[in-house]
Amino acid sequence: MDPDHFNHRQARLSTGWTYHYVDEKPANNGGQTVTLLCIHGFPDLWYGWRHQIKPWVQRGYRVVVPDMLGYGKTDMPTETSAYSTKNLCNDLAALLDHIEVTKAVVIGHDWGAFIGARFALWHPDRLLSLAILSVPYTPPKTQYISLEQIVKLFRPFGYQLYLASEESAAEIEAHLPALFYSLYRTPDARINAMLQVGRLREVLLNTPITNITEGCLFNEKEITYYLSNYERGMIGPLSYYRTTQIRFEEELAASLPSKPRITVPVIFIGGTDDKICPPNTIESQRALIDKITVVTFQGKGHWLMLEAPETITNEILFWLKGLGMAPGNHQQFRL
Repeated sequence: MDPDHFNHRQARLSTGWTYHYVDEKPANNGGQTVTLLCIHGFPDLWYGWRHQIKPWVQRGYRVVVPDMLGYGKTDMPTETSAYSTKNLCNDLAALLDHIEVTKAVVIGHDWGAFIGARFALWHPDRLLSLAILSVPYTPPKTQYISLEQIVKLFRPFGYQLYLASEESAAEIEAHLPALFYSLYRTPDARINAMLQVGRLREVLLNTPITNITEGCLFNEKEITYYLSNYERGMIGPLSYYRTTQIRFEEELAASLPSKPRITVPVIFIGGTDDKICPPNTIESQRALIDKITVVTFQGKGHWLMLEAPETITNEILFWLKGLGMAPGNHQQFRL
Protein backbone atom coordinates (compact mmCIF):
# COMPACT_ATOMS: atom_id res chain seq x y z
CA MET A 1 0.00 0.00 0.00
CA ASP A 2 1.62 3.20 -1.23
CA PRO A 3 2.16 5.73 1.60
CA ASP A 4 1.94 8.54 -0.97
CA HIS A 5 -1.69 7.67 -1.69
CA PHE A 6 -2.77 9.33 1.56
CA ASN A 7 -3.43 12.97 2.36
CA HIS A 8 -0.36 14.13 4.32
CA ARG A 9 -0.33 17.30 6.41
CA GLN A 10 2.03 19.08 8.81
CA ALA A 11 1.14 21.62 11.46
CA ARG A 12 2.89 23.52 14.21
CA LEU A 13 0.65 23.00 17.22
CA SER A 14 -0.07 25.39 20.08
CA THR A 15 2.10 23.15 22.29
CA GLY A 16 5.11 24.18 20.19
CA TRP A 17 5.80 20.97 18.27
CA THR A 18 5.33 20.32 14.57
CA TYR A 19 3.34 17.18 13.89
CA HIS A 20 3.00 15.23 10.67
CA TYR A 21 -0.37 13.58 10.25
CA VAL A 22 -2.60 11.97 7.65
CA ASP A 23 -6.04 13.53 7.32
CA GLU A 24 -8.51 11.67 5.15
CA LYS A 25 -12.04 13.03 4.72
CA PRO A 26 -15.03 11.32 3.16
CA ALA A 27 -16.45 12.70 -0.07
CA ASN A 28 -19.57 14.87 0.09
CA ASN A 29 -19.76 15.07 3.88
CA GLY A 30 -20.74 18.72 3.90
CA GLY A 31 -18.14 19.38 6.60
CA GLN A 32 -20.01 17.24 9.17
CA THR A 33 -18.87 13.78 10.13
CA VAL A 34 -17.45 11.77 13.00
CA THR A 35 -13.66 12.04 13.33
CA LEU A 36 -11.54 9.03 14.24
CA LEU A 37 -8.19 9.97 15.83
CA CYS A 38 -5.83 6.98 15.56
CA ILE A 39 -2.72 6.68 17.74
CA HIS A 40 0.11 4.26 16.98
CA GLY A 41 2.57 2.57 19.33
CA PHE A 42 6.17 1.28 19.27
CA PRO A 43 7.95 0.83 16.93
CA ASP A 44 5.35 2.14 14.53
CA LEU A 45 4.17 5.13 12.47
CA TRP A 46 0.90 6.53 11.17
CA TYR A 47 1.37 3.80 8.54
CA GLY A 48 0.43 1.15 11.11
CA TRP A 49 -3.21 2.08 10.43
CA ARG A 50 -2.86 1.84 6.63
CA HIS A 51 -5.34 -1.05 6.27
CA GLN A 52 -8.03 0.71 8.28
CA ILE A 53 -7.86 4.34 7.07
CA LYS A 54 -9.44 4.05 3.61
CA PRO A 55 -12.21 1.59 4.60
CA TRP A 56 -13.25 3.82 7.50
CA VAL A 57 -13.26 6.89 5.24
CA GLN A 58 -15.36 5.01 2.70
CA ARG A 59 -17.92 4.44 5.46
CA GLY A 60 -18.18 8.18 6.01
CA TYR A 61 -15.67 8.87 8.80
CA ARG A 62 -12.92 11.45 8.84
CA VAL A 63 -9.70 9.66 9.85
CA VAL A 64 -6.78 11.59 11.35
CA VAL A 65 -3.56 9.68 12.07
CA PRO A 66 -0.46 11.47 13.39
CA ASP A 67 3.11 10.33 13.56
CA MET A 68 3.43 10.58 17.32
CA LEU A 69 6.11 12.79 18.89
CA GLY A 70 9.58 11.48 18.07
CA TYR A 71 8.36 9.38 15.14
CA GLY A 72 8.40 9.73 11.37
CA LYS A 73 8.16 13.32 10.22
CA THR A 74 6.98 14.73 13.55
CA ASP A 75 9.38 16.68 15.77
CA MET A 76 11.78 14.67 17.94
CA PRO A 77 12.72 16.59 21.10
CA THR A 78 15.60 15.28 23.19
CA GLU A 79 14.04 16.00 26.61
CA THR A 80 12.44 12.87 28.03
CA SER A 81 9.72 14.91 29.76
CA ALA A 82 8.25 15.88 26.37
CA TYR A 83 7.12 12.27 26.01
CA SER A 84 5.09 12.04 29.21
CA THR A 85 1.50 11.04 28.55
CA LYS A 86 0.29 14.37 29.93
CA ASN A 87 2.32 16.24 27.33
CA LEU A 88 1.43 13.84 24.54
CA CYS A 89 -2.25 14.17 25.40
CA ASN A 90 -1.90 17.94 25.33
CA ASP A 91 -0.38 17.59 21.85
CA LEU A 92 -3.33 15.50 20.69
CA ALA A 93 -5.80 18.02 22.09
CA ALA A 94 -3.88 20.74 20.26
CA LEU A 95 -4.06 18.71 17.05
CA LEU A 96 -7.84 18.47 17.43
CA ASP A 97 -7.91 22.23 17.97
CA HIS A 98 -5.87 22.75 14.81
CA ILE A 99 -8.22 20.67 12.66
CA GLU A 100 -11.22 22.29 14.38
CA VAL A 101 -12.65 19.11 15.87
CA THR A 102 -14.23 19.44 19.30
CA LYS A 103 -14.63 15.72 20.04
CA ALA A 104 -13.32 12.58 18.37
CA VAL A 105 -13.45 8.84 18.63
CA VAL A 106 -9.95 7.97 19.88
CA ILE A 107 -8.47 4.66 18.70
CA GLY A 108 -5.09 3.51 20.00
CA HIS A 109 -2.80 0.51 19.69
CA ASP A 110 0.09 -0.48 21.98
CA TRP A 111 1.49 2.79 23.43
CA GLY A 112 -1.32 4.44 21.51
CA ALA A 113 -3.83 2.50 23.62
CA PHE A 114 -2.14 3.62 26.83
CA ILE A 115 -2.03 7.22 25.62
CA GLY A 116 -5.63 7.07 24.38
CA ALA A 117 -6.85 5.87 27.78
CA ARG A 118 -4.88 8.62 29.51
CA PHE A 119 -6.36 11.12 27.04
CA ALA A 120 -9.75 10.11 28.44
CA LEU A 121 -8.48 11.18 31.89
CA TRP A 122 -6.55 14.32 30.95
CA HIS A 123 -9.07 15.57 28.36
CA PRO A 124 -12.38 13.76 29.02
CA ASP A 125 -14.34 16.48 27.22
CA ARG A 126 -12.58 15.76 23.90
CA LEU A 127 -13.73 12.16 23.38
CA LEU A 128 -16.89 10.65 21.97
CA SER A 129 -15.67 7.12 22.67
CA LEU A 130 -12.44 5.15 23.01
CA ALA A 131 -11.07 2.03 21.33
CA ILE A 132 -7.93 0.46 22.82
CA LEU A 133 -6.08 -2.39 21.14
CA SER A 134 -3.64 -4.84 22.73
CA VAL A 135 -2.90 -2.81 25.89
CA PRO A 136 -5.68 -2.82 28.53
CA TYR A 137 -6.48 0.24 30.61
CA THR A 138 -4.62 0.45 33.91
CA PRO A 139 -5.49 3.29 36.30
CA PRO A 140 -3.10 5.89 37.71
CA LYS A 141 -1.19 4.67 40.76
CA THR A 142 -1.21 6.16 44.25
CA GLN A 143 2.32 4.85 44.90
CA TYR A 144 5.29 4.83 42.56
CA ILE A 145 6.18 1.47 41.01
CA SER A 146 9.43 1.46 39.04
CA LEU A 147 9.79 -0.32 35.72
CA GLU A 148 12.11 -2.80 37.45
CA GLN A 149 9.37 -3.61 39.96
CA ILE A 150 6.80 -3.94 37.18
CA VAL A 151 9.01 -6.46 35.38
CA LYS A 152 9.36 -8.51 38.56
CA LEU A 153 5.58 -8.66 38.77
CA PHE A 154 5.08 -9.40 35.06
CA ARG A 155 8.08 -10.98 33.37
CA PRO A 156 6.93 -10.55 29.72
CA PHE A 157 7.59 -6.81 30.18
CA GLY A 158 11.29 -7.63 30.54
CA TYR A 159 12.09 -6.27 27.08
CA GLN A 160 11.07 -2.80 28.29
CA LEU A 161 14.09 -2.65 30.60
CA TYR A 162 16.35 -2.79 27.56
CA LEU A 163 14.33 -0.19 25.66
CA ALA A 164 14.49 2.15 28.66
CA SER A 165 18.25 1.69 29.11
CA GLU A 166 20.84 4.26 28.06
CA GLU A 167 22.67 1.93 25.68
CA SER A 168 19.62 0.81 23.71
CA ALA A 169 19.40 3.78 21.31
CA ALA A 170 22.85 3.39 19.72
CA GLU A 171 22.62 -0.40 19.63
CA ILE A 172 19.17 -0.44 18.00
CA GLU A 173 20.18 2.24 15.51
CA ALA A 174 23.07 0.01 14.45
CA HIS A 175 20.72 -2.98 14.00
CA LEU A 176 17.49 -1.28 12.93
CA PRO A 177 16.26 -3.83 10.35
CA ALA A 178 16.61 -6.56 12.98
CA LEU A 179 14.28 -4.63 15.31
CA PHE A 180 11.41 -4.71 12.80
CA TYR A 181 12.05 -8.27 11.65
CA SER A 182 12.20 -9.43 15.27
CA LEU A 183 9.09 -7.69 16.62
CA TYR A 184 6.66 -7.61 13.70
CA ARG A 185 5.68 -11.24 13.55
CA THR A 186 2.78 -13.48 14.37
CA PRO A 187 2.88 -15.05 17.86
CA ASP A 188 5.38 -17.87 18.19
CA ALA A 189 7.89 -19.24 20.68
CA ARG A 190 10.62 -17.00 19.29
CA ILE A 191 8.85 -13.71 19.97
CA ASN A 192 7.58 -14.92 23.36
CA ALA A 193 11.16 -15.70 24.45
CA MET A 194 12.31 -12.31 23.17
CA LEU A 195 10.09 -10.56 25.73
CA GLN A 196 12.17 -11.79 28.64
CA VAL A 197 14.91 -9.71 30.28
CA GLY A 198 18.02 -9.48 28.09
CA ARG A 199 16.71 -11.52 25.18
CA LEU A 200 15.76 -8.70 22.79
CA ARG A 201 19.23 -7.19 23.04
CA GLU A 202 20.81 -10.59 22.47
CA VAL A 203 18.75 -11.16 19.32
CA LEU A 204 19.44 -7.70 17.89
CA LEU A 205 23.18 -7.83 18.48
CA ASN A 206 23.96 -11.48 17.83
CA THR A 207 21.43 -13.01 15.44
CA PRO A 208 22.18 -12.93 11.68
CA ILE A 209 19.44 -10.98 9.89
CA THR A 210 18.81 -13.93 7.55
CA ASN A 211 17.69 -15.98 10.56
CA ILE A 212 14.83 -13.65 11.51
CA THR A 213 13.31 -12.42 8.23
CA GLU A 214 10.99 -15.40 7.77
CA GLY A 215 7.60 -14.87 9.35
CA CYS A 216 7.80 -11.07 9.43
CA LEU A 217 4.46 -9.31 8.92
CA PHE A 218 6.10 -6.68 6.68
CA ASN A 219 6.98 -7.08 3.05
CA GLU A 220 10.21 -5.62 1.65
CA LYS A 221 8.63 -2.29 0.61
CA GLU A 222 7.07 -1.82 4.03
CA ILE A 223 10.36 -2.51 5.80
CA THR A 224 12.05 0.04 3.53
CA TYR A 225 9.42 2.65 4.35
CA TYR A 226 9.77 2.11 8.08
CA LEU A 227 13.56 2.29 7.93
CA SER A 228 13.40 5.56 5.97
CA ASN A 229 11.22 7.05 8.72
CA TYR A 230 13.62 6.05 11.49
CA GLU A 231 16.73 7.66 9.97
CA ARG A 232 16.80 10.36 12.66
CA GLY A 233 17.44 7.74 15.33
CA MET A 234 15.67 6.11 18.26
CA ILE A 235 15.88 8.73 21.01
CA GLY A 236 12.27 9.81 20.50
CA PRO A 237 10.56 6.41 20.32
CA LEU A 238 12.62 5.00 23.22
CA SER A 239 11.90 8.01 25.43
CA TYR A 240 8.36 6.74 25.96
CA TYR A 241 9.82 3.88 28.02
CA ARG A 242 11.81 6.32 30.17
CA THR A 243 8.87 8.30 31.52
CA THR A 244 7.60 5.96 34.25
CA GLN A 245 8.44 8.26 37.15
CA ILE A 246 7.56 11.45 35.26
CA ARG A 247 4.13 10.05 34.43
CA PHE A 248 3.53 9.02 38.03
CA GLU A 249 4.47 12.44 39.39
CA GLU A 250 2.33 14.31 36.86
CA GLU A 251 -0.70 12.13 37.52
CA LEU A 252 -0.32 12.34 41.27
CA ALA A 253 0.02 16.13 41.14
CA ALA A 254 -3.22 16.33 39.13
CA SER A 255 -5.02 13.92 41.51
CA LEU A 256 -5.75 11.52 38.65
CA PRO A 257 -5.54 8.48 40.97
CA SER A 258 -8.61 9.81 42.80
CA LYS A 259 -10.70 9.83 39.60
CA PRO A 260 -9.60 6.81 37.57
CA ARG A 261 -12.92 6.01 35.92
CA ILE A 262 -13.40 6.35 32.18
CA THR A 263 -16.93 7.49 31.48
CA VAL A 264 -17.10 7.39 27.66
CA PRO A 265 -17.96 4.10 25.90
CA VAL A 266 -14.88 1.89 25.44
CA ILE A 267 -14.06 -1.16 23.37
CA PHE A 268 -10.99 -3.23 24.19
CA ILE A 269 -9.69 -5.60 21.49
CA GLY A 270 -6.92 -8.11 22.16
CA GLY A 271 -5.41 -11.32 20.87
CA THR A 272 -5.40 -14.43 23.03
CA ASP A 273 -1.78 -15.18 22.03
CA ASP A 274 -0.45 -11.71 22.89
CA LYS A 275 1.85 -12.43 25.85
CA ILE A 276 2.08 -8.79 26.92
CA CYS A 277 -1.71 -8.61 27.32
CA PRO A 278 -2.52 -10.50 30.56
CA PRO A 279 -6.11 -11.83 30.88
CA ASN A 280 -6.46 -10.59 34.48
CA THR A 281 -5.71 -7.02 33.37
CA ILE A 282 -8.26 -7.32 30.58
CA GLU A 283 -10.92 -8.33 33.11
CA SER A 284 -9.94 -5.73 35.70
CA GLN A 285 -10.87 -2.96 33.24
CA ARG A 286 -14.54 -3.74 33.76
CA ALA A 287 -14.52 -2.21 37.24
CA LEU A 288 -12.94 1.03 35.96
CA ILE A 289 -14.94 1.79 32.82
CA ASP A 290 -18.64 2.65 32.89
CA LYS A 291 -19.48 1.08 29.54
CA ILE A 292 -16.99 -1.41 28.10
CA THR A 293 -17.07 -3.99 25.34
CA VAL A 294 -14.31 -6.63 25.43
CA VAL A 295 -13.41 -8.57 22.28
CA THR A 296 -10.62 -11.14 22.05
CA PHE A 297 -9.50 -12.96 18.93
CA GLN A 298 -8.31 -16.53 19.24
CA GLY A 299 -4.79 -17.20 18.02
CA LYS A 300 -3.97 -13.57 17.33
CA GLY A 301 -0.98 -11.74 18.78
CA HIS A 302 -0.01 -8.15 19.34
CA TRP A 303 -0.17 -6.68 15.82
CA LEU A 304 -3.92 -6.90 15.33
CA MET A 305 -4.17 -4.32 12.53
CA LEU A 306 -1.78 -6.46 10.46
CA GLU A 307 -2.79 -9.96 11.59
CA ALA A 308 -6.52 -9.36 11.15
CA PRO A 309 -6.91 -6.08 9.22
CA GLU A 310 -10.46 -6.56 7.92
CA THR A 311 -11.65 -7.98 11.23
CA ILE A 312 -10.35 -4.99 13.18
CA THR A 313 -11.79 -2.56 10.64
CA ASN A 314 -15.23 -4.15 10.80
CA GLU A 315 -15.27 -4.74 14.56
CA ILE A 316 -14.79 -1.04 15.25
CA LEU A 317 -17.37 -0.10 12.60
CA PHE A 318 -19.89 -2.46 14.21
CA TRP A 319 -19.17 -1.05 17.68
CA LEU A 320 -19.52 2.54 16.51
CA LYS A 321 -22.80 1.74 14.77
CA GLY A 322 -24.09 0.23 18.01
CA LEU A 323 -23.24 3.47 19.81
CA GLY A 324 -25.16 5.52 17.25
CA MET A 325 -21.89 7.02 16.00
CA ALA A 326 -22.17 5.91 12.42
CA PRO A 327 -22.12 8.83 9.96
CA GLY A 328 -25.66 10.07 9.56
CA ASN A 329 -26.51 9.33 13.19
CA HIS A 330 -24.14 11.83 14.80
CA GLN A 331 -26.44 14.78 15.29
CA GLN A 332 -26.70 14.02 19.02
CA PHE A 333 -22.95 14.55 19.45
CA ARG A 334 -21.12 17.85 19.57
CA LEU A 335 -18.46 17.45 16.89
